Amino acid sequence: MTGRRPTAIRAAGLARSAAPGLVSLLVLAVVAGSVVPVATVWLTKVVFDGIGARVPADRLLWPAAGLLLAGVAASALPAATRFLHGELDRAVRLVAKDRLYRAVNRLTGIARFEEPPFVDRLRLADRGATTPASLVESGLALGKAAVTLGGLLISLFVVSAGMAVVLMASAAPALAAELALARGRARLHWKVGPVERREIFYTVLLSTVEAAKEIRLFDLGGFLRRRMLTEARTANQAHRKMDRREALTHGGLGLLSALVAGGGLVWGIVAATRGELSVGDIAMFVAAVAGVQGALAELVGRMAMAHQELLLFEHYFAVVDARADLPSPPSPRALPPLRRGIELRNVWFRYTDEHDWVLRGVDLRIPHGQAVGLVGHNGAGKSTIVKLLCRFYDPNRGAILWDGVDLRDVPVEQLRQRVSGVFQDYMHYELTAAENIAVGDLAALGDRDRIRWAARRIGMHDVLTALPHGYDTLLSRIFFDGDEANGTNRGVQLSGGQWQRLALARALLRDRRDLMILDEPSSGLDAEAEHEIHSRLREHRRDRTSLLISHRLAAIREADLIAVLADGAVTEIGDHSGLMAANGVYANLFAMQAAGYREVNVTRPVS
Repeated sequence: MTGRRPTAIRAAGLARSAAPGLVSLLVLAVVAGSVVPVATVWLTKVVFDGIGARVPADRLLWPAAGLLLAGVAASALPAATRFLHGELDRAVRLVAKDRLYRAVNRLTGIARFEEPPFVDRLRLADRGATTPASLVESGLALGKAAVTLGGLLISLFVVSAGMAVVLMASAAPALAAELALARGRARLHWKVGPVERREIFYTVLLSTVEAAKEIRLFDLGGFLRRRMLTEARTANQAHRKMDRREALTHGGLGLLSALVAGGGLVWGIVAATRGELSVGDIAMFVAAVAGVQGALAELVGRMAMAHQELLLFEHYFAVVDARADLPSPPSPRALPPLRRGIELRNVWFRYTDEHDWVLRGVDLRIPHGQAVGLVGHNGAGKSTIVKLLCRFYDPNRGAILWDGVDLRDVPVEQLRQRVSGVFQDYMHYELTAAENIAVGDLAALGDRDRIRWAARRIGMHDVLTALPHGYDTLLSRIFFDGDEANGTNRGVQLSGGQWQRLALARALLRDRRDLMILDEPSSGLDAEAEHEIHSRLREHRRDRTSLLISHRLAAIREADLIAVLADGAVTEIGDHSGLMAANGVYANLFAMQAAGYREVNVTRPVS
């Protein structure tokens, strides 16, 4: 346990800072609870010895009253202790989750969230948010068991020193076995984490509306159900193996305990028949043996539980103490207002050392006040450039300069305050319509005029006004907004194109930013809506710096500059007319897309 001491101290400190008053009350309750069994044993001896010696009844009233009070305390203290533990659990969970997700939010990049070990560790850390409260409970229970055990052992020594030694010796194999089980359970949680996460993944697919259409159309239900059950069986097999080991261990320890207690009882009976023990001695002996075994079992069990909880809680501190995923500049520089432009200079990037290079020496300039379009096949690196501009990652080589300032020399929060955008994989928030727009700039959360302005600019105001509760309508069918029992105020679900417009409204709400990024901003819209949206966006970004990405080349043909990405580098750059005249990759792609819109006259053969 000494190797876990720093974690134990930190966990106890977290619990104490979350609810110092509750911890103090629990200590008092545990101290009282530890005294009661010892007092009960001695008072029982006094009463039985008095009865055997025919002591007058009035002299036994005080011990009897003491037994009554001990019985009342023994009945009341567990309920009070459970209540206090529940309160401590809730208070600690709030503080622990707050610290955990503050630490998660300090990860300014997104690479960690793509690492399965980190995702598993985060899941275990979230699950263990009440561990400090449990450790306090275990620590107090250990103290209680130790006090009780000490008192009962003294009582037992009075009757039989040899029996006391035997009982203590029997605790050693129990402690070793329980600690081994605790380590096994902690390893099991880590081992089955990926399996259980895959089981959850298949469960979510089978139970959410987002996947329901394809699952039913392609008849995937049976396939996904079998995958889910396979993962569940794998997890069950691991848990079953651990449960079998626990059952055998606890069965063996129970048998050892029964043999020791039975042997002691036989010894006591023989001693009593020889006149070596009084009736009170026998009563105290039986109670002390049972009490010592119970206290030892609790002591060993609590030590094992605390050991396991500390092993698991290390995942919590591993997340809380995680080093920054993106280095902070040692001497931060202020990010100047964009006046000249943004330059990618010889930028190389790959997601991990095991992956191929996505970008191979990209040189690209985004001039201030101009719109630059990015064109390329899937996987060419367009979205990767977006992630680098937002500094979700840093380049492996090269630099990204903002009016000559390297983005790595600027606090990342300052950079992102100057950027607005829509991602290709935009979010659907299970929030109200107003909140779905306001998350683009939380300063506008209480400013309904700004929210309506953004909705009007993107053509969503009339749609949102017509919803059952207008802008306050919940855009979800997962939750209720109101009386859940009666299903009132049920939310609504928007179409794909309407969700995309909301995502664009979020971006427009971040008005007056230096850079706007539009990554496939109209992929879910029909031709008429796409034309309307791009007309609105062209008006909005006039004289603003923007980066446009779209597979529909007609959407970016009016960009001031168009860059073609191929093989991880910029292979062509120019405006639409110049690139068409060059008759390169861009011209070929544009011609293929345009051919699909041309009217083709087919001469039908005469039958």
